[in-house]
Amino acid sequence: MAGYLTTHVLDTARGVPAEGIKIALYRVSGNSHRKIAETVTNADGRTDSPILPDEAFKTGTYELVFFVGDYLTATDQAGDAPLFLDQIPIRFGMSDAQAHYHVPLLLSAYGYSTYRGS
Repeated sequence: MAGYLTTHVLDTARGVPAEGIKIALYRVSGNSHRKIAETVTNADGRTDSPILPDEAFKTGTYELVFFVGDYLTATDQAGDAPLFLDQIPIRFGMSDAQAHYHVPLLLSAYGYSTYRGS
């Protein structure tokens, strides 16, 4: 089985999955970023399919960009403009061509965290 990449977003301030967040995936090479996928989280805070499925998987450096500003505004968490968090980039490497990489985002209006999940 080839590797693949999944993600999801949890709103830790409200204790719910974060629905409707746009996510873009970029392949990074030196100073070059090339967008290879874009999706939106569903009602479970997940994408409907892997953001990088096995047939497109390659090892290397990637960046997920979570466009959280509209979500935080819609849920009355954003505060005054300019937003403290609008876009959250997470750069990471994938070195195992057979692995499932899961990169979740735990979100609140003024902070976030991530980890390599399973």
